[in-house]
Amino acid sequence: MKVAILAEGQFAPATAKTAIGVLRYAPFQVVAVIDSTRAGKDAAECVGVGKDVPVVASVEDALARGATVLLIGTAAAGGRIPDGYRSGLALALERGVEVWNGLHERVLADPALAAAAERGRAKVRELREPPADLPIGGHRARRGGARVVLTVGSDAAVGKMTASLEIVAALRRAGERVEFVATGQTGIAIAGGGIAVDAVVADFIAGAAELMVCDAAERADWVVVEGQGSLTHPGFSGVTLGLLHGSAPDVMVLCHEWMRQSVKGYDDRQPLRPLREYIRIYEDAASWRRPPAYPPSRVVAIAVNTGSLNVRSGNADEMAQKIIASIAYETGLPTADPIREGAAGADRIAGALKEGVPA
Repeated sequence: MKVAILAEGQFAPATAKTAIGVLRYAPFQVVAVIDSTRAGKDAAECVGVGKDVPVVASVEDALARGATVLLIGTAAAGGRIPDGYRSGLALALERGVEVWNGLHERVLADPALAAAAERGRAKVRELREPPADLPIGGHRARRGGARVVLTVGSDAAVGKMTASLEIVAALRRAGERVEFVATGQTGIAIAGGGIAVDAVVADFIAGAAELMVCDAAERADWVVVEGQGSLTHPGFSGVTLGLLHGSAPDVMVLCHEWMRQSVKGYDDRQPLRPLREYIRIYEDAASWRRPPAYPPSRVVAIAVNTGSLNVRSGNADEMAQKIIASIAYETGLPTADPIREGAAGADRIAGALKEGVPA
């Protein structure tokens, strides 16, 4: 399988979250990123990952490089397919190329794209399409001895999926049996399966999370669940709470972007809270689901995202270490940036998880 990522006009850190995650973690080959405004560059020049993956000007150019799958690599406001993407998607579908879509709008809901898919006998994989007949949560217990980790956020888009995958890698380095539970479109594209909980009817979000966690616990001793949104985000808190209660974590890792001052999409109208308050909020909400006889679920580590620091600055790493140390002092918890610090940072978080799991 050879994948091309469609990110026309948006292949940048703030707008190409799916593209960046796939470039960093996908087990398959990415042959090109499509963005005519940045064509001729290397992907890593644009977003910091994807070294030697070329940015090309058109879907035609990507197909010439052998692409067999076209992945929409951006997240448009409202979840609609951008109009500027439709002609490229139609071309790919007419050529029989499979399309992976992580947006809320379904590809085949567009009559022109449906006709193109029929002409090319092309498949469409809707990453956000939930399975039918999901259960209501609270009725299934996972295998005894399995430990569940949930990444939670001070806000949306702070690095919860990234932290989850780095924790998975760290636990595996330590010799543990680990399963990753993907709950968003990018994680699903990387892992090959999962349920996008923000596309699930509200009554069944907890049930979807419980289903995935219990199934994963049959195969592993550690289950790392990709978090979504934030309990204090006005738009996404419902999904966050359903995922928290359905996954019923033993321990949590709080993810935070160090420069974020206000809730994503709300500017100064909704300032972020102190990190210690987020810890209290998540632990309190987790306790609503946890039986009184069980040890409480705790936030045991902080995953901080310092990616916005200028990497070209000679003292960026030194500044990052000061930020990490400051957050560790503020919260009293082990803190790391698992991307900037690499394996050492992720291993520090994994160590905190192993120490923090209730007996």
